[in-house]
Amino acid sequence: MSSSSSDKVRASHILIKHQGSRRKASWKDPEGRIINNTTRDDAVSQLKSLREDIVSGKSKFEDVASRYSDCSSAKRGGDLGSFGRNQMQKPFEEATYALKVGEISEIVDTDSGVHIILRTG
Repeated sequence: MSSSSSDKVRASHILIKHQGSRRKASWKDPEGRIINNTTRDDAVSQLKSLREDIVSGKSKFEDVASRYSDCSSAKRGGDLGSFGRNQMQKPFEEATYALKVGEISEIVDTDSGVHIILRTG
């Protein structure tokens, strides 16, 4: 079954990895020293604080993603491009499809870590 372009969404995200993440390394922490010492609660607190800064207008999503996200998409301001169903981890996909364009999710948990998602298309 092919998905038409209308089935696709576009999103950016900020990922904070923690001790429970399936891959405990990232572009900004290649040895995983920080990630291995970050609890899920710490990651959630950091992400909530970053989300508040974005929602309040104090910071831009792209700038925060570039600086803080553990995903390699950080170099694109968190942009993941377009994707369809069954291309992302289920909780991430469901959260993205539930957002309206321009909305930012609450905290989303996946095997990769904790995310906030901005639906861009």
